[in-house]
Amino acid sequence: MKKFPLLISALTLLLTCKNDNPKEDSTGFSIDYEKFTLDNGLEVILHEDHSDPIVAVATLMHVGSNREKPGKTGFAHFFEHMSFNDSENVPVGANRKLIPEWGGSRNGGTWDDGTIYYEVVPKDAFEKILWIDSDRFGYMINTVTEAALEREKQVVKNEKRQRVDNAPYGYTDEVIRKNLYPEGHPYNWTVIGQLPDLQAATINDVKEFYNQYYGAANASLVIAGDINVEETKKLVKQWFGEIKKGPDVAPLTPMPVTLNETKSLYFEDNFATLPEYRMVFPTVEEYNKDSYALNILGSLLSGSKKSPLYQVIVEEEKLAPNVSTYQSSSELAGEFIFRVRANAGVDLDSVNIAIADGLKRFETNGVNENELKRIKAELETSLYQGVSTVLNKAFQLVQDNEFAGDAGFIAQRAKLTNAVTAEDVMRVYNQYIKGKNYVSTSFVPKGQLDLTVVGSKQAEVWIEEVVQGVANEEVSQGEEAEYEKTPTKFDRSEPPFGELPLFKSPEVYTSSLDNGMKLYAIENNEVPLVQFDITFPGGHLTDPMDKSGVASLLSDLLMEGTATKTPADLEEAIGLLGANINFSSSNEDFRVSGSCLVKNLNETLKLVHEMLTEPRWDQKEFDRLKLALATSLKGREANPNAIASLNYAKLLYGDNHIFSIPSSGTTESTNNITMDDLKDYFNKLSPEKATIHVAGAVTGNQAAESFGVFKDLKGGDFVAPEYALPQNPVANTLYFIDVPDSKQSVLYIGKLALSSLDPDYDKLNFANEVLGSGSSGKLTQTLRIEKGYTYGAYSGLASGEEVAPFYIITSVRANATLASLEIIKNMVANYETDFTEKELEITKNKILKDNTRAYESLGAKLDILRSISKYNKPVDYIEKEQELLVNMTLNDYHNVINKYLKEEDMIYIVVGDKETQLQEVEKLGKPIVELDIHGNTL
Repeated sequence: MKKFPLLISALTLLLTCKNDNPKEDSTGFSIDYEKFTLDNGLEVILHEDHSDPIVAVATLMHVGSNREKPGKTGFAHFFEHMSFNDSENVPVGANRKLIPEWGGSRNGGTWDDGTIYYEVVPKDAFEKILWIDSDRFGYMINTVTEAALEREKQVVKNEKRQRVDNAPYGYTDEVIRKNLYPEGHPYNWTVIGQLPDLQAATINDVKEFYNQYYGAANASLVIAGDINVEETKKLVKQWFGEIKKGPDVAPLTPMPVTLNETKSLYFEDNFATLPEYRMVFPTVEEYNKDSYALNILGSLLSGSKKSPLYQVIVEEEKLAPNVSTYQSSSELAGEFIFRVRANAGVDLDSVNIAIADGLKRFETNGVNENELKRIKAELETSLYQGVSTVLNKAFQLVQDNEFAGDAGFIAQRAKLTNAVTAEDVMRVYNQYIKGKNYVSTSFVPKGQLDLTVVGSKQAEVWIEEVVQGVANEEVSQGEEAEYEKTPTKFDRSEPPFGELPLFKSPEVYTSSLDNGMKLYAIENNEVPLVQFDITFPGGHLTDPMDKSGVASLLSDLLMEGTATKTPADLEEAIGLLGANINFSSSNEDFRVSGSCLVKNLNETLKLVHEMLTEPRWDQKEFDRLKLALATSLKGREANPNAIASLNYAKLLYGDNHIFSIPSSGTTESTNNITMDDLKDYFNKLSPEKATIHVAGAVTGNQAAESFGVFKDLKGGDFVAPEYALPQNPVANTLYFIDVPDSKQSVLYIGKLALSSLDPDYDKLNFANEVLGSGSSGKLTQTLRIEKGYTYGAYSGLASGEEVAPFYIITSVRANATLASLEIIKNMVANYETDFTEKELEITKNKILKDNTRAYESLGAKLDILRSISKYNKPVDYIEKEQELLVNMTLNDYHNVINKYLKEEDMIYIVVGDKETQLQEVEKLGKPIVELDIHGNTL
């Protein structure tokens, strides 16, 4: 499930229609599209983009949860799931299985107002995706069976358990909706709905919903990418032209709400370790002229260090590490939201008072004009980032066409955003926020009701009880439906592939600076953007063992000003350029990354240079960041997925290896970190071993000239510490970590495998493809599609110079824990035997085709450069990997599986409810060790 708000806040982008009079705006950037309507009412938008041999297809149905009725909530989202299962002219399960095997990606999303289905495929599968997409749209309803219905119910229930029931603060949306919107309002319930409603759904309900809302006239279709418009028109008419128009769907008009009183609710959250406070004010719907000023108001109140709420809540009162305020608009109504996840033990009344004080300061000081300029500059950059891939272009076109009636509305939105004045911002603040009633929520950890806002009432939330052996939760694939095919004039048999477009390595420019820094660059002129990074070897690897977290904390502190700029001044300088600069630390690398419009590259790099050569070393900011880190580490204790992940690394690497400790550290390791520790780490960064990676609208020579500003960087000599891996690694053991009342069990299974430098690394990666890479993998096909135990299950191989883990990860329904473990155990144990010539061909075709679309974005191009520099790979290494793939034999696969994926060498971690599941998992027959959430043996 995804919410798809309008994907881009536009400032200066102009979209032009061929039938209009196109003209470019001041940036010189435009997107041409052509729009036409089929006889059945389907509106179609086509956009040609020949940058990469790929095509994106997005179909938006104008039906979301706002069309549901009380007692039948969650139905729009559930129907989205059902739509992927089967259709009349496409094999069962093909949507989830075949598209990834063609090298494509696919998904769907439902939100309050709509449902979208989308795919990106290599050009050779273009007509195949029209076949499969149109069949799902117009020819699926006859194939729905009782078994498929019941299985998909379990999948959606697992999604809710994972995203809502088992997640800290997961019930917040439900509480707010019930109290902000009156009964009967289309936003009174959550998109995923209530499980009893879902469980009661029948086939007749599914058919009624389809017949009412899934007509061609209630949808928009966008195709963007490497297409020929005239040829595509013919194909669209063939594949989509016979879909039924459907009944007229009466448009819904805006339904804004008002509150007669302020409502304060509280909830004791089983998974929360920190108190969280939200205030929600009713505002206006999407496309309302006031929504643009409200968007900017959100950024002004909390979006920078000069914002009044940040100053009061974070800097002065030290109540929380951050605060956020934002406008959220939907088709019928909107909300303005204040959100503060406070430090441990903070009374939320003090947060409420601090928000009021911050708002008074805003009323007194008004709008800072420089802040307004900053926000608009950032919007300009984000605009281009938002249309830097064909899929994002498709999203924007299809949403504006369906909801604004104008696929090119982004141009109008740009003007409306740019026209917002300080007076507009103050007007909407006074109209919708100041002195108005709101809904507030106090979500606090169990047993900490004293932290709730005084006068709050207990929120009513329906909580599922998961029990063992519930009959209606045991589902199967079931038999295919028997039905008479819908007659069509056009033959709906599967079309052939087109010509296979193989990946061709981009031209890579390389050079060196005088201080030894190496530069790698790829030119790409699709949008006037540049993304870059400077990577220093080290990262968490060079943290002191007893002070793990130094590198991570340093990466935060380097963002907090320079010798001549306060933290607020530096943030403003970056924002006025519309740039993004960020320091980060991973296991083996310390990195500064950035992105900006190409016209602002040199000014952005000057700021990066200043940050690297003149850190501020601000003790006040250091203290604030340490407090924020303590809050973050405390919050991590509430996340079952984080608990599983951290303990997985600790068990695999052993107590004497730095990677057994998370890169952000632990409460114990970070407690004694001092400013001197950060300075010592900083002084050891080695420019001589550093690499610069650049992708975007610059030539290699231009990049060399611009990044030459770093030729004077000096530092220490990098020496990588050596850590020994455990001589007797843990294996064939199940570790159980109790999180009481968990609705799901988080499973981590695997072992240390090999380094990315190992000649077998690529071979093992290839061998994993069929097991657990994406929705077509055996894990998801069995645990989700066949059994309905989980929302998703995946496997993979981590990367790094150090030996990295192979992992299998999933979250399963609590009462399906044992059954899921048994399936995974048997699947891994038999994987070598089950891997046949068929799996070999699937692996080869899937990876070869996937490569054609995997490197479209600037970020993906940076990843190519990082692999070249870190692992000393040739510039055409992807093509060489393809050669290796093509030449691998079945015996090669069997050897690598047998060598690295022996089931008895793996450990099993289960994070779940001990009371109901510990005795169950004992039946797996493995030794069991109980751990606490920190990995201590009980």
